[in-house]
Amino acid sequence: MPAAPHRSSIRLAALLLAVVSAGTSAQDAPRARARDLGVAPGIFAPGTHNAITDVAGVRVGQVTLVEGDTVRTGVTAILPHPGNPYRSRVPAAVHVGNGFGKFIGSTQVNELGELETPIVLTCTLCVWKAADAMAAWMLERPDMQQVRSLNVVVGETNDGGLNDIRARPVTAQAVRRALETASGGPVQEGSVGAGTGTVAFGWKGGIGTSSRRLPASLGGWTVGVLVQANFGGVLQVAGAPVGRELDRYAFQNAVAASTDGPRGLADDRGDGSIIIVIATDAPLGDRNLRRVASRAMMGLGRTGSSASNGSGDYVLAFSTADSVRRAFDALRLDTSELANEQMSAVFQASVEAVEEAIYNAIFMATTISGNGETVEAIPLDRVRDILRRHGIAPAKCAHVAQCTTLRMKRSGVSPSLR
Repeated sequence: MPAAPHRSSIRLAALLLAVVSAGTSAQDAPRARARDLGVAPGIFAPGTHNAITDVAGVRVGQVTLVEGDTVRTGVTAILPHPGNPYRSRVPAAVHVGNGFGKFIGSTQVNELGELETPIVLTCTLCVWKAADAMAAWMLERPDMQQVRSLNVVVGETNDGGLNDIRARPVTAQAVRRALETASGGPVQEGSVGAGTGTVAFGWKGGIGTSSRRLPASLGGWTVGVLVQANFGGVLQVAGAPVGRELDRYAFQNAVAASTDGPRGLADDRGDGSIIIVIATDAPLGDRNLRRVASRAMMGLGRTGSSASNGSGDYVLAFSTADSVRRAFDALRLDTSELANEQMSAVFQASVEAVEEAIYNAIFMATTISGNGETVEAIPLDRVRDILRRHGIAPAKCAHVAQCTTLRMKRSGVSPSLR
């Protein structure tokens, strides 16, 4: 008689089946990326997939957990290269825009200037479970038998509105699955993975990504960004006052009290959090990566965030370039990196990609109900009208549904498979 399946395997299978059902019901309107709405921040062109995976070797894995009426969370894993990140370490740095959060491993990353594990994103009360699961997974890798210290890196945002966060529903199996299924190519966005239960600017938030490729004259480097968006503020898109015109923005109740009384559904304090991960193939050491990470706050600010008191705004930047890679047992480092004078274009690309990744997280998110709450997806047709009124060029299609079809055709995906 064959052995009975492990209980955790059954539970994860049930969760994944629930994801399919929840995802279908949440598709209340076609979603579109920022560029499908005519929003293309900055001057540099995106990479092939307009995703963090445009940086060669970077892979992303995601597991979305939906269970019953209460669990709406997940895991997003980012792997810096195909090898063992402990034995072949990438330089890295963390910038803290506002430190109301839990970012496991960040102090050692900044102390030593390197990353020795993948990066995992999840919900606030699940960070320790996720860290334990990734540590176990890493210690099982080949050539890790003698390792006695491991700095796992896990970031979080609080999805406790849509998700029963106190149940701490993220399992070791979910973390392992995210790590083991990570791949290059297009990255799923919106209400998936660690973005399943997040909220941004009073609308459904989620996972978003974008990239920029510098011209050959500026080095030809690629910068890729992935965000877990769960923060507040006064949403603006390419300068257009979308939050105000949709009548949903931070401090709205206080501002409106003198005239119309309480109104709106956005968090009145603008609180929340965001994790921003920046990858680049530009050969950068940890000092200049810290400078890159700090510029992410400029991209965040362009979307309307003010990094409120209750916001955990963390940025991790790393370089995949072979010339700056560090062997775990090296006695000396013989690296070659860009000089300070070559950094400005990388800064510009990072700011642009962060801004667009945040828009993608919001525009691609779907309406989600859970834990007794419903958070609506931002209405893209109304956003499109606002953008048009403010002179932002519309996409080359008549409406959101057509934009989505064109986007899928350009990426080689059949609309019937959506």
